[in-house]
Amino acid sequence: EMTGSLDEEAVTSIRDSLESYKELEKRKEAIRSSLEKRELLSRELQQQIAAASTLTLLEDIYLPYKPKRRTRAMIAREKGVEPLAQCILLNGPYLKEAARFISAEHEISTIDEALALARDIIAEIISENMDVRGYLRNIFQRQAIVSSHVVEKNKAEAEKFRDYFDWQEPVGKIAGHRILALFRGEHLKFLRLSIRPNPETVLELLQKFFYRGKQQSNSELDLALADAYSRLIAPSLENELRKELKDKADAEAIEVFSSNLKELLLAPPLGQKRVMALDPGFRTGAKLVCLDEQGTLLHRETIYPTQGEKQKEQAAKTIKELVNTYNIEAVAVGNGTAGRETESFVRTLGLAASMYITLVNEDGASIYSASEVARKEFPNEDITVRGAISIGRRLQDPLAELVKIDPKSIGVGQYQHDVNQSALKKSLEETIIYCVNRVGVEMNSASAELLSYVAGLGETLAAAIVDYRQQKGVFTKRCDLLKVKRLGAKAFEQCAGFLRIRNGADPLDNTGVHPERYGLIHAMAKDHGMTLDDLLASDSARQKIQLRKYCGDGLGMETLTDIIEELGRPGRDPREKFVQFQFDDTVHSMEDLREGMILPAIITNVTKFGAFADIGVKQDGLIHISQMAKRFIKDPAEVVKVREQVKVRVVEVDPVRKRIALSLIL
Repeated sequence: EMTGSLDEEAVTSIRDSLESYKELEKRKEAIRSSLEKRELLSRELQQQIAAASTLTLLEDIYLPYKPKRRTRAMIAREKGVEPLAQCILLNGPYLKEAARFISAEHEISTIDEALALARDIIAEIISENMDVRGYLRNIFQRQAIVSSHVVEKNKAEAEKFRDYFDWQEPVGKIAGHRILALFRGEHLKFLRLSIRPNPETVLELLQKFFYRGKQQSNSELDLALADAYSRLIAPSLENELRKELKDKADAEAIEVFSSNLKELLLAPPLGQKRVMALDPGFRTGAKLVCLDEQGTLLHRETIYPTQGEKQKEQAAKTIKELVNTYNIEAVAVGNGTAGRETESFVRTLGLAASMYITLVNEDGASIYSASEVARKEFPNEDITVRGAISIGRRLQDPLAELVKIDPKSIGVGQYQHDVNQSALKKSLEETIIYCVNRVGVEMNSASAELLSYVAGLGETLAAAIVDYRQQKGVFTKRCDLLKVKRLGAKAFEQCAGFLRIRNGADPLDNTGVHPERYGLIHAMAKDHGMTLDDLLASDSARQKIQLRKYCGDGLGMETLTDIIEELGRPGRDPREKFVQFQFDDTVHSMEDLREGMILPAIITNVTKFGAFADIGVKQDGLIHISQMAKRFIKDPAEVVKVREQVKVRVVEVDPVRKRIALSLIL
């Protein structure tokens, strides 16, 4: 009711707009203060500043008054030639005027020297003209050409940027990912980059601004216009346009990363099953761990399923014994080195038909293994064992495990290292918060890392909840949270609705209904002559409730409708059901691929130019946007999402460049 049912995207957009407005007002105040101190703030200037609706316009207004280092125009003014500059601009007898300044007093010895100084003043006047800048800014935005050329001395190292060695594209058509690629190439000194319109077109437009018909001084004006554009205006407007393009490309890339991360975090969990996890390897063997339903380590050892028949036999015996000993229900195999070979080996062991055997994406598992979080969880285990545990837990609950890893290590981004890092971090954190709170968190088993993303908690309170659990035992009801040190009424109000207690004393504690509404629900049940269990169990009973009767005191139909929907799904996970996936058994490396093959695949990353898919050969293939459907596709996210299981056709295999081209058009 407080937001008119706005979703989180709309609320976030409003917040971002407010932050931009605050930045604009802060800059206005700084400019006013600077002008006041220098006694330059006229009433007209104050009105212009107040009316400025963007930072760009505000800076244009301020530019002529902005303190700057000693410029060529300043030097010319110090020599007293400003009257000559005005004479040229007004089509006066400028040659006669120029002769007046040839003297020791002005430190000018020739007419040409006087004219050059006057042109410096004119160039600065032109470059600081607000109307000129606004007009040319529009030309840059509409007509600039993005062009790049290879830096010849670095050509041998720049092979990755070969497509951009001699590249031209209108600024209005260039995609964000290409801008980021070009900026990266320029940063690495592989490419020279220019983003400007045709200079002849711009100079013709400038002449229209400053010409007063055919006049004697036009030749001097032309020189001043050319200098103003090439030395002052073009670099400034190009930098502005570069920032604008970069910001837009960053926003697009961040949106892609956040969207992919959301799909990854909300991937279907296997759930509370006993899991055997294998972190494969050829020379060092496979690290094997057994986990209980909550992901607790029960057993660890190393087997060698890819090293000789004797080692294979021992590995097979070990796996079968451990499956029986620990009642294992699923086997998770990391998809890194030797992953396919290890998975194939496990499938040959004749385990129960009900056994889940699946490859698990292990991106970032090594980062977790060496992290402080992993060391705290498993201080007595080495990195390889921690990695295997992470693989197993990812199968049980991807969200709970992935929140422990820096999202940038998960590998679902597009130029994530080139974008604004603070904006990326903020967006990814918000995505994690959204996913965690949407799914809900079991407060008796969640890690401190997972709890820290619950609304109203943070790292300190999350750690306090875990400490309380360890000292006092499990929570039996939500209101016990108020016994946690430093967790007050406000934090409880924010977090309680996102926390769950399975099999607790109150069945409402396993729903998304906030404790502050429990009394209302009991009143609903009582008013309709039923118990709470009846209300939870029966759709028809809930449909009989006349919700409008309970409106009032800040409680509206939006909240009441949400409550009734939530009562119909106590403990239900909003994520999709887990579906087992298996690669083609005949394909294990790029050498096994043939053009035209139809293969099962799983989408690993979605970008603006296409999607990457794992077909089980260690090298992901690219499904270019043109190969995603027979119709026009503007955004690959219209067709696929991360972790989606698809069928693909092999279009091309390039073993030298390690590239695989795939198609969804079968």
